Amino acid sequence: MEALIAVVVVGVVVLIFLSASVKVAREYERGVVFRLGRLLGIKGPGLFILIPFIDKAVKVDLRTITLNVPPQEVITRDNVTVKVNAVAYFRILDAAKAIVQVENYLVATSQIAQTTLRSVVGQVDLDHLLSERDQINARLQEIIDTQTAPWGIKVSVVEVKDVELPSTMQRAIARQAEAERERRAKVIAADGEFQASEKLSQAASVIAAEPTALQLRFLQTVSDIASERTSLVIVPVPIDLFEPFIAARKTQARAAEDGRRPGPAPAAAPPPEPAAAP
Repeated sequence: MEALIAVVVVGVVVLIFLSASVKVAREYERGVVFRLGRLLGIKGPGLFILIPFIDKAVKVDLRTITLNVPPQEVITRDNVTVKVNAVAYFRILDAAKAIVQVENYLVATSQIAQTTLRSVVGQVDLDHLLSERDQINARLQEIIDTQTAPWGIKVSVVEVKDVELPSTMQRAIARQAEAERERRAKVIAADGEFQASEKLSQAASVIAAEPTALQLRFLQTVSDIASERTSLVIVPVPIDLFEPFIAARKTQARAAEDGRRPGPAPAAAPPPEPAAAP
């Protein structure tokens, strides 16, 4: 009986020893091993053995981590208050530095991302923030990656997700966009009128050189109107057809005016000569 109890105790001790000494790290994990508080090295992936009560291992995930940067209220360079949030993607390249050089690499990276986002957005105008998003993302990634490199962290991508504007600024931007569209519409209409005037000038030159072209154009217009199903047909008549009638009317009016005009007054008779004295 005593022998059985001794075997059970030994088995329990062996299990405790194995559970404390044998560790398994997955393919994407690394174990940072400390021996009596001093950095021993990096173990894994797979099975590795520790000395119980002497060695201690801290597992580090090497997969890409998605960090959501909370919304930050920022004043842009042109004094517009906006709320900006972003997302950052980073991974650990050196597990030992991520554990030894910084207390909590997740919190530290999040704080660096927030302060950098406020700093970069505060140095640009609102128009630049809305239109040049790629340049701002590249600048954010470069600054954050430079600050986290001593911790063994590589920041691969930083993207500005959303820019929240005040309602008054949204209405102002809408009015600006509407005015811009109206300006473009007027410019396009004016350009079309200019091109049409050039074509009409060329057509007038051709018709002036060949008067028959005007008659052909007149007949084509009449045929186009007649092809439509309508009970009312408006036939344009060239003004040249009325020129003989207009000229005759002007001649008659001039003759009538000449007939009503008074002629020259008759000359006065000379006074009679006095009779000669006898």
